[in-house]
Amino acid sequence: MSLGDIEAPTVGLRGISFWRTNTRLDPGKPGGRMPRFFRDNGLTIVAFSLFVVAFAFQALTGWQVYAHDHPIGFWPYLRSWHFLEATMENWESEFLQMGVFVVLTGHLFQRGSADSKDPDHPDEAPPARANWWYEHSLSLALFTLFAISFALHAVGGVGVFNEDEHQHLSVWQFLLGPTFWFQSMQNWQSEFLSVGALTVLSIFLRERGSTQSKPVDAPDGQTGC
Repeated sequence: MSLGDIEAPTVGLRGISFWRTNTRLDPGKPGGRMPRFFRDNGLTIVAFSLFVVAFAFQALTGWQVYAHDHPIGFWPYLRSWHFLEATMENWESEFLQMGVFVVLTGHLFQRGSADSKDPDHPDEAPPARANWWYEHSLSLALFTLFAISFALHAVGGVGVFNEDEHQHLSVWQFLLGPTFWFQSMQNWQSEFLSVGALTVLSIFLRERGSTQSKPVDAPDGQTGC
């Protein structure tokens, strides 16, 4: 039996297990005791943990800013137009960025970039065929999340506008005005800038161990990871 096959004992009472985990030792690190679940899902766990912390801090500081002119409790603030608009305005641009990036990298190239297919060998192996929905499920999911965020941004935005300006615009009227698009474009342009910057910078710069970077010793002309 290898050290990597050791599992944590099961503690039970009358045949019922209370706790069990596949606490496999990381064979690549002497003495390492990271549970396999966390080793295999660490990127997702850390990313969503950072999201929860930042989201909570946004809610707290947003409430403090809003409550300065609109006396309101914290929990009622979370149901306010102000919180909805501020949140969806950012989610909208993030999902748009990722959706566009996924689609563009499927069709366009940037020689030397870690995020591009090689323009000289774009499809070295014949792609496996699947139904159209599955073949494009990633971009469809991202654009669906974008559409939901876009709609909720519009709903929250018109609520804030009507509240501040004492008007009664409809969502459609708000969409035809400049306020909504100013809010959206100031986020969209920054998202596309970051995509372009990462694409170009990955030609010349490196980050050891990252899937967004070529190997440290790779030439600048090498395309893809």
